[in-house]
Amino acid sequence: MRIAIGIATRGRAPILAEVLAELGRQARAPDRILVCHVDAADIAGLPDRFPAVEFLTAPAGLPRQRNAILDAVADCDAVLFLDDDFLAAPDYLAVTERVLSAHPACVVTTGTVIADGAKGPGIAVPEGRALLAADRAPADPLAVAPHFNGYGCNMALRLAPMRAHGLRFDEQLPLYGWYEDLDLTRRLGAHGTILRLAGARGVHLGSKSGRVAGTRLGYSQVANTIYLARKGSYPWNRALRSAARNMAMNAARSVAPEPWVDRRGRLRGNLIALADLLRGRMHPMRVMDL
Repeated sequence: MRIAIGIATRGRAPILAEVLAELGRQARAPDRILVCHVDAADIAGLPDRFPAVEFLTAPAGLPRQRNAILDAVADCDAVLFLDDDFLAAPDYLAVTERVLSAHPACVVTTGTVIADGAKGPGIAVPEGRALLAADRAPADPLAVAPHFNGYGCNMALRLAPMRAHGLRFDEQLPLYGWYEDLDLTRRLGAHGTILRLAGARGVHLGSKSGRVAGTRLGYSQVANTIYLARKGSYPWNRALRSAARNMAMNAARSVAPEPWVDRRGRLRGNLIALADLLRGRMHPMRVMDL
């Protein structure tokens, strides 16, 4: 099996360097590593430091950049998409390959995130490495469980069904792409199974650099969710709960927001999306006008 690792990046060259260094420790080396960036500053100093990594460019936006990676891996059987701030444990790829080989019906795998800085102020690289070093593998590293969708910070896609059904990331979900991972993996999951892997482990640093502005993210939290429900890749009951949960959290915490989250900006974006919904003009691409 030929497995590529694909990383879309924007504005995080120092952290990306640490991620690439960690990938050099994989017990099962990837057949290819591809990094898709927007401009030279995104990868400053990295081509010389990591000569085996393939660097390619694409217009800004997570779905566009990930599609550029898909276009470049025609010689591979699977691609493992990692965020540019995800530290993978050394046996991550080996476990993924063994599960894909043992479960031919599996079309998506997603690993176990032992710590997720996206849910808090973020995790520094030294702390992330310490968490990886202290982590203990499960009794059965090949244990799997059905899962609803792949988590975009670490998910592997089997490419044969992707090609057979012409599946790609939806470029109508711009910028950060909010829920682009759910959309694609749910559509791919219609042709097989989605499995969560106990033994493919890592730390999502949840870096706050390079993030989308709060107003834009808040708009996407509502608009992208409703768009995917209308499209059919996200069940309406889950979509409405997700949008309501995010709006309620933004409203409640906007009084005393966390220092690392623009809650008021997100709430403003939520309200703009609702107003657009009432006017019949809500669409994920409208975020580009905010």
